[in-house]
Amino acid sequence: MAFRFKSALIPLAFVSLGWTCLCLGQTPQATAPGSISGTVVDQSGAVVSGARVTLTGEAHSSQEVLSGDNGQFSFAKVASGAFELTITSPGFATQTSSGVLGSGETRIVQIALAVAANVTDVQVALSRTEVAQEQVKDEEKQRVFGVFPNFYVTFDPHPVALTSKQKFELAWKTTIDPVTFAIVGGIAGVQQAQNTFSGYGQGASGYAKRFGAGYADLVSGTFIGSAILPSLLKQDPRYFYKGSGSKRSRILYAIANSVICKGDNGHWQPNYSNVLGNLAAGGISNLYYPAQNRNGAALTFENAAIGIGATAAANLVEEFLMRKLTTNIPKHD
Repeated sequence: MAFRFKSALIPLAFVSLGWTCLCLGQTPQATAPGSISGTVVDQSGAVVSGARVTLTGEAHSSQEVLSGDNGQFSFAKVASGAFELTITSPGFATQTSSGVLGSGETRIVQIALAVAANVTDVQVALSRTEVAQEQVKDEEKQRVFGVFPNFYVTFDPHPVALTSKQKFELAWKTTIDPVTFAIVGGIAGVQQAQNTFSGYGQGASGYAKRFGAGYADLVSGTFIGSAILPSLLKQDPRYFYKGSGSKRSRILYAIANSVICKGDNGHWQPNYSNVLGNLAAGGISNLYYPAQNRNGAALTFENAAIGIGATAAANLVEEFLMRKLTTNIPKHD
């Protein structure tokens, strides 16, 4: 029994020893890293620089490079196995390329990007000052019959408040416009023909004095009531065209705008700029009108009342007539 037991163990030991030796003799085959490189181009074949190329795979972590000026990119020491390249670039559709990289393989690819089907437009927002400046430029082109200035009305449904600089610019453009000089000259001629302000006399000297007084009234009234006071009181000197509603509501709106106005904050408020501006201009007029025509406070308030009434009449004309006669009105949505 002992002999048979031993004889059975010996062959089993030899088999076990042989299997162990066989296993020790086997070594796994090593794999060498490879590389992936290529060029990014567009549909015409022109290189695309700055494209973002992302390499992903099961055997390695994600890597990312940008294509160079020549459109080329490269990934070194890439583990063998399945991989995927994802290429993105502004204005182009995202492109992918996949494959299996062999041990020690150098893979060269070329990626052609197609233009994106929907390209989002980049809109640059203007500041409120820049928007207001564009509105002022539009208003300075507005002329009745293409001749007479119509600068102090805005037809824009969404006007932006003017800066102090823009208020002075509008006043300056109005007072130096050639048509303004022509209008003042015409009024002075009528006054001379009717011998208004007789203290000025007749002839060239009388006409020059009437012209000077009329132009001084216009300059002082425009700058004080439409630039200086609006800047100090933060009020808008323009007439805001209504253009909708019943005729009665538009009439009341136009008349009311001689004594109310929009503040720079967008709220309606008493038009201190126009009222005080007319009073100031009336007071200043006492400095250059003939002595017999100076009535002190009476003349001041008389001229102020005339100025306010003239503003109301002008607003009515603006609301119901001037839009049809004014050229170069910008189109608004």
